[in-house]
Formats: sequence, C-alpha cells, structure tokens
Amino acid sequence: MLDRVELLKRLGDGRFHSGERLAHQLGVSRGAIWKALKKMTQDFGLDVQSVRGRGYRLEIPIDFLDADKIQTALKPATRSRLSAIEVHTSLNSTNHHLYELARQGAQNGHVVMAEHQQAGRGRRGRIWVSPFAQNIYLSLLWRFDFALARLSGLSLMVAITVARALHRVAGIEPQLKWPNDIQFQGRKLSGNLLEVQGESDGPCAVVMGIGVNVSMPATAAEAIDQPWIDLSSASNRRISRNSLSAAILDELVMGLSAFSESGLKTFMPDWQRWDGIRGQSVRLIFEDHEIEGQAEGIDEQGALLLRNRNGLRRYHIGEVSLRGVKSLNPEFERIQ
Repeated sequence: MLDRVELLKRLGDGRFHSGERLAHQLGVSRGAIWKALKKMTQDFGLDVQSVRGRGYRLEIPIDFLDADKIQTALKPATRSRLSAIEVHTSLNSTNHHLYELARQGAQNGHVVMAEHQQAGRGRRGRIWVSPFAQNIYLSLLWRFDFALARLSGLSLMVAITVARALHRVAGIEPQLKWPNDIQFQGRKLSGNLLEVQGESDGPCAVVMGIGVNVSMPATAAEAIDQPWIDLSSASNRRISRNSLSAAILDELVMGLSAFSESGLKTFMPDWQRWDGIRGQSVRLIFEDHEIEGQAEGIDEQGALLLRNRNGLRRYHIGEVSLRGVKSLNPEFERIQ
C-alpha cells in the first residue's frame, strides 16, 4: 500500500522526480503514484506540477514537521516537562484531538501537531484556515491543581509567550491585540484558542491551541476574512517550522511555570512592550451590543482597560476591532 506521506516527503525538496523512479522507490505502479498525487492535490490543496520527461514536483517545497527534530531542538528543561509530541498528517483539529485525549487521561505536557486541519477553529467559532504543511497548528495539554478562577489571563500569557518565540526566531517586533491575537504591522499573524476541562474549584486541565501563519499560500488565503500576514513575509526569510515549534514550546512551558506561581504579573512588561492597540480608539464587540472607547492597556487579571465618557472600565470578554470607529475620542455605547 502506498504511503502518501512518504511520497510527499520525497517531493518535499521542490525538485522534479520521475514517476518511474518514485514508483520503484515506493514499490508501487506509476499509475498509483499519479492517482495518489491527484488525490492529495484535492485533499490538501497542493500544487503538484507534472512535466512529461521530467516527472512531478511541488511548486512550494515542504519543510515537514518532525517530532524528533523538535525534541532535539528543545531546551532540556522543556523536554523534561513534555510527555509526548504527536505529529499527524491531517486531523479534524489539533485541539479537538487533544481534548479527547485529555478526557481519556492524557498526561500533562502532551503535544499534538498536524500538517493539515480539516476543521481548524479560531475564536467565536471562526474557521482557522489550515493549508497543508505550510503553517503551525499546535496544541498543548496542561494540568493545573488550582481553581478555574486562577486561569484568568491565561490566553494573554499564551499570546505573549508565542510572541517571544516569534521575536526570537524571526527577529520581528510583533504586536499584541487583546485578548490573544498576534499581529505584524496591523495584520494577523497568530492566534490561540483555549479549551478547559475540570471542576470550578479544581483541579482543571487546559488544551491550548496555537496557530501561526508561517508560509501561507495565496490560494488558501482567499478564505481569510481579515488582513493577514505570514512569518516568512514579515521577516523576509524562510522559517524552519521545526525550530519555531521548539521555540514556542520552550517559551510556553517556561511561561506556564511562571503563570502558575504569580499569574500574569511577570508578563506585564512584554504586553506593554508589544501592545498594538494601547492609546487607540477601538470598538469592543459583544454578542448584542458594542462599546467604543480608548484602549488603555490591561490589568494583572488580563482585563482590557477601556476609557470613554463613563470613565475607565475593565472588560474580560468581547472582541476588539479598530475598523469602523467613528471618532478619535469616543463617548458612547451602541446597541446593535
């Protein structure tokens, strides 16, 4: 039986490979090679070129995720706190898969990654566009022995640690958009989605899903409904997804230890450094109404500080938008 992943790995260098040679290497017929590539083109949106006399090639080379390479690149302290790293060809979503594993008793520090997501999810039920083998889709399970209330600000901490990794690996200055988006020059680069299990008074477990646009194909990006950018474009360099995955896990595991001890307090300087909306007029959107005001940063519980004619108020929920703000000095609340 043809191993489709092995076939893609042989094409991953972006060079031409003859169908005859691929068939010999993989122990199948040339027809099986053609059918497999056609199916993967449909399933994963790959652009496979076929040229008579030269063979097949991927238009965009693939840097495949490799659990061993990621393990090797991790700091020893991180490696000791992770229980497993799974890398899948395709999943419904890494969060959904790991959430089910958590219900079945998966250990603290279990990591699930995928080359492709069939139904990747963002905040508020949005679709997370997940083209094959170009970006990072990573979920980490972490167990806490305290009450759910102490998780306040955790999504902000996750965003900060990912921003640290992007800064370290790609040399960019990211922007943080409350509560958990990472942007570059006002365009979305990364986001996270947290899902919680457990009792209100503890213990509890959190599945932290992280998506990073590393090298987004233009055809896949047509489905994105907001300004976006990928890390390769932002840094003007080719980024190793294995190195970046290891850096994210290093920063995240170290951050989780600090968060467990003192909450968001130790992360405040980095939020202030990279706060992309502070001092700007924004709309804070809820399900049935919205508020306009000037963003004034966050507090140590992760609440957004918003100032308008009613003074300075704290908000733990809502979605921030900089689009369509009517005034530079907003003073009103609008019911939709």
